[in-house]
Amino acid sequence: MLQHFWIIILLVVVSWNLGVIDASAGDADPKYRACVKECKETGCVGQRCFPYCKFSSNDAPIDGPWYIQEPLYLRWKQWDCQSDCRYHCMIDREKERESLPGSAPLKYHGKWPFKRVYGIQEPASVIFSALNLAMHFHGWLSFFILIYYKLPLREDKRAYYEFAGLWHIYGLLTMNSWFWSAVFHCRDVDLTEKLDYSSAVALLGYSLILAVLRSFNVRDEAARVMVTAPLLAFVTTHIMFLNFYKLDYGWNMIVCVFMGVAQILIWAIFGGVTRHPSRWKLWLVVVAGGLAMLLEIYDFPPYQGFVDAHALWHATTVPLTYIWWSFVRDDAEFRTANLLKKAK
Repeated sequence: MLQHFWIIILLVVVSWNLGVIDASAGDADPKYRACVKECKETGCVGQRCFPYCKFSSNDAPIDGPWYIQEPLYLRWKQWDCQSDCRYHCMIDREKERESLPGSAPLKYHGKWPFKRVYGIQEPASVIFSALNLAMHFHGWLSFFILIYYKLPLREDKRAYYEFAGLWHIYGLLTMNSWFWSAVFHCRDVDLTEKLDYSSAVALLGYSLILAVLRSFNVRDEAARVMVTAPLLAFVTTHIMFLNFYKLDYGWNMIVCVFMGVAQILIWAIFGGVTRHPSRWKLWLVVVAGGLAMLLEIYDFPPYQGFVDAHALWHATTVPLTYIWWSFVRDDAEFRTANLLKKAK
């Protein structure tokens, strides 16, 4: 869970970038602008022409919507005339700039010049998001097997570990979050952006709830409801605000930073005062996660148009996820052993 604090910092960086999406150096380049303008008028960038880039004087497609003119198996990627014009003009302009001495890649509309693979916008980030999803699935599944097949159970077949159900929900939310992260990196459109942000906020809110319940060892159902209800109501309201009123990046940043700082402080206090045998794993995750976030601060352009700092950050969270679920399993064994000793 501590690794999700660094997702907060990532959201801050992304939110800031989105705030200047129309002020990047690349899309201000005169040659790039001229290329995009010509493409929208002629439907071609060099020798590449797009049949759905035929517009009338009022900017309406002459032959109907672009997606009707594409083969069915290609419509999923949602690349329209403007997107294709921007993409191919960007790639051609960056090739020109490579031949100039001392020229570094530029950002276009807030993003580095990535090369598509089968219509996928950021293939490396998609791969590493999928690996994180797989690692969380492995962690959740191994936790499930430990709880119900390796550790002793009560007479009613319930686990002795009082937080088992909470960690199951956490596992499902993490897998959901990384799934939508992969989808968002496949294609950045309004819908995938909202789903990615909403999933991240839901995960962070629930992580805060779980941090409070586990760190303060809240086991009474009434006390759990008192802790969970207000936080759950706040997170739900915030997600509805982002989706149905306004996708306010600044406000979302404030909310996420608050939830992230709160949970990192709670887990830090827990790691400092507890005698948990695996508390070192807590510190390893937070320290390694902090060092990994230097990649986001450095933010170098994609190597060969594929692997950038953000993709490498996704790669570093894969082993951290394994360590975190290892701590969760250790916690289940530790609590179960203590409860069995008290029961004797």
